[in-house]
Amino acid sequence: MNVHKMFANRDGRRAFMVTAMLAGLVVLTGCESQADDQGNAEQGPPPPQVSVAQVLVENVELWDAFTGRIEAVETVDLRPRVSGYIESVNYTEGQEVEKGEVLFTIDPRPYRAELERAEAELQRAQARAELARSEAARAEALAQSRSISREELDQRRAASATAEADILAARAIAETARLNMEFTEVRAPIAGRAGRALVTPGNLVSEASPLTRIVALDRVHVHFHSDELAYLHYDAMARNGSQASFREGGIPVRVGLANDEDYPYRGEVDFVDNRLDAEAGTILTRAVLDNSEGRFAPGMYARVQLLAGSAEDTLLIDDKAVLTDQDRKYVYVVDEEGRAMRRDVQLGRMADGLRVVAAGLEPGDQVVVNGAQRIFFPGMPVAAESVDMRGQAEGGNELAATH
Repeated sequence: MNVHKMFANRDGRRAFMVTAMLAGLVVLTGCESQADDQGNAEQGPPPPQVSVAQVLVENVELWDAFTGRIEAVETVDLRPRVSGYIESVNYTEGQEVEKGEVLFTIDPRPYRAELERAEAELQRAQARAELARSEAARAEALAQSRSISREELDQRRAASATAEADILAARAIAETARLNMEFTEVRAPIAGRAGRALVTPGNLVSEASPLTRIVALDRVHVHFHSDELAYLHYDAMARNGSQASFREGGIPVRVGLANDEDYPYRGEVDFVDNRLDAEAGTILTRAVLDNSEGRFAPGMYARVQLLAGSAEDTLLIDDKAVLTDQDRKYVYVVDEEGRAMRRDVQLGRMADGLRVVAAGLEPGDQVVVNGAQRIFFPGMPVAAESVDMRGQAEGGNELAATH
């Protein structure tokens, strides 16, 4: 009996200790959970950092954008005027040449001999004419005394006139021979840059043989095609007097090359074709650019902007601020309470690196231009840092989102 009582008391004490330990663990766990909940509630995630810029209100010029090609104002495919063997090439390929500079020399010996023969024939014709004039003068004197017949007088007069005509013919032949002799020196008809020589010394060339190509460099054309809607727009502006006629030229253009970020070169329209391409629905337009620095080369790709008018009090934002939701465009605007609110917008064309806003924003709105990817829902609190709208459009920063 004592043994059983002893074991029963021991089991009771052990059960009591286990129960007490479990109760302590439960209380401790509850306290830690409550402490964690209170800590998380007190700390929380900080609002995301974004950059905001105030909507700009400016008077802007509106430009239509096209693509085109640089072409030379003057291009000459140089060909010889006489046939013969090339004696020498007198220029450095790819270099600039002056008007009148001798580029090729054709063997002049056959033409020199022909010139000498023609000049000799001219001298003979002049001698015959002198004799005929003398005989005609004597016949006139003899006719006064009736020493010769009327028929012989007429013959002397005709012989003198024929001799004078022979002089003219011989002089023309000699002049042709002199020109052919000069044409053995093939000269540059314009100043510009000469291409590679298509023939080398010793080759036989004819009047149809191409020798090289010369392009003028002081000015260049840029050819581009504008669509039918743009053509109608410019025609309407010309009719209502808001801009000069599209066909009269003088409309400003801005041009940028493939390595230019902007449009640093200025020119003006000087030609519009007389018909539209029925298949493409476009019309050829041409502008002229100064090339005194030799920056442009024919065949270069060019980005062209054509002045399409101007607008006053236009709302402008950085294009990076615009987000897309299916077919709708929107931006985030930070209100006075620091919350990012969504605004659906209607957009216009680009103007000097900024996007025109036709509807959806008001002057003074603070638009999120960088960090919009950190906004998960409209009304979310944000930490806004003010930046310059135009500075963001020109340079941007590392907060910019990709959409």
